[in-house]
Amino acid sequence: MDFLNTALGIELGSTRIKAVLIDEHHKPIAAGSHEWENRLVNGVWTYTMEDIHTGVQACYADLKRDIEEKFGAVPTAFGAVGISGMMHGYLPFDAEGNALTEFRTWRNTMTGAAAAELTGLFGFNIPQRWSVAHLYQAVLNGEEHLPRLGHITTVAGYIHELLTGVCAVGIGEASGIFPIDSEKLGYDAGMIAKFDARVKEKGYAWTAEQVLPKVLVAGENAGYLTEAGAKFLDPAGDLKPGIPFAPPEGDAGTGMAATNSVAPRTGNVSAGTSDFAMIVVEKMPGVHREIDMVTTPSGAPVAMVHCNNCTSDINAWANLFAEFAAAAGCKVDKNTLYTTLFNIALEGDPDCGGLMSCNYLSGEGVTDFDDGRPVFLRAPGAKLTLANFMRTHLLSALATLKIGLDILTGEEQVPIDKLYGHGGYFKTPGVGQRMLSAAVGAPVSVMETAGEGGPYGMALLAGYMLWKEEGQKLEEYLEQKVFADAVSSTLTADEKDIAGFAAFLETYKKALAVETAAIAAI
Repeated sequence: MDFLNTALGIELGSTRIKAVLIDEHHKPIAAGSHEWENRLVNGVWTYTMEDIHTGVQACYADLKRDIEEKFGAVPTAFGAVGISGMMHGYLPFDAEGNALTEFRTWRNTMTGAAAAELTGLFGFNIPQRWSVAHLYQAVLNGEEHLPRLGHITTVAGYIHELLTGVCAVGIGEASGIFPIDSEKLGYDAGMIAKFDARVKEKGYAWTAEQVLPKVLVAGENAGYLTEAGAKFLDPAGDLKPGIPFAPPEGDAGTGMAATNSVAPRTGNVSAGTSDFAMIVVEKMPGVHREIDMVTTPSGAPVAMVHCNNCTSDINAWANLFAEFAAAAGCKVDKNTLYTTLFNIALEGDPDCGGLMSCNYLSGEGVTDFDDGRPVFLRAPGAKLTLANFMRTHLLSALATLKIGLDILTGEEQVPIDKLYGHGGYFKTPGVGQRMLSAAVGAPVSVMETAGEGGPYGMALLAGYMLWKEEGQKLEEYLEQKVFADAVSSTLTADEKDIAGFAAFLETYKKALAVETAAIAAI
């Protein structure tokens, strides 16, 4: 096996770090993974540096085992590698590369004052989870680490820098750090000037240009694996330095690549721990708190509806059912458990029979919640069946996303020609796809590689850097070389499902008052 004709994508997701290796035909040929979970420490959602380091190494070791089993060879090099991860958050370092605070992930909703002030200053929506919101909130708080600040980055940018020594991110990842100028393919200069002036007023000498990572676009070289980087990723010493790296991207950008959704009027929904819908737009919509403006990995503008909460509550209930099965002497593997629970949801009433759930494990910006308490409730006469119970949780996982999408497709009249689903929510064939179609009232397509998700998209971006033709745009590469013969399924929910979701959503909105009370009480 010639591993120089392969491209590797590694993505640090919220609950799993996963690696996908593709061949020159863009087909996944090996994979590795490592499960992890964020921690709530002193009110901050975080992963420790040890979590990050050991998690990446464990994921690569699992990939390496898979390669050895399948090909009888130990990889010493790949054609190209790319790192991706959950977007946003705050990882600040001093000039020597020492971490100055804990890693503050996208899940935190502690930056409301900064987000509101920057949105007003820029005339551009700055969500709480964006890196610049975290940075400016630290400024407003007068945090002691700021005089020593060397640079900030994201978790993907951090691992990329650890492996290559280069402090840079892809433009899609950068668009969740600071607003982007899609014409000039860099941070918006006017907003940079406004930000620097405001920070200077607060008494700090550093500028945004000094502390933000460099911006690169898809197809550019973002450095090479160093000797130290090779030893970190593969402590066994088999991996050699010198492998070229693609610009590190966020999970939004890798999701777009994985679903061929980088051209105007295409869109995708990524649904896992969080869920988000991304629509590549032809013109900029108005400023809405519920809608983020980010970019494709090539820098084209994208309207994004992002929700902090999606499948975490489903996972918690699935674990409870697994405990019961084990206690009853009927232990089931995880895939069988999820497939069974998801499929039985199809038998539930379209409106869930009077059951209701709010899946807010953490705060939710779209609906103005700074904290979360998962809640399940029902009316006395509701039909409490397993099918209705599971359907309730599947619809709840999409409810907040639908609230945000209604603004984009209704008020802003943004057209969508294609909508693809990917991520763990769609892993059971036909189930999540049907629920999403019921939510949006439109056909939803899922590719056979949907379960591979972000790391597959990152591998494609690494492959694009390695194998693209001269002058070939990313959308052309994906359409002509990657997805020309792609196998996908398209499903449209029936009118009963669509009407049922609409009824569920109206009750869901009313039930948010219960969520408010739960947060106040517990």
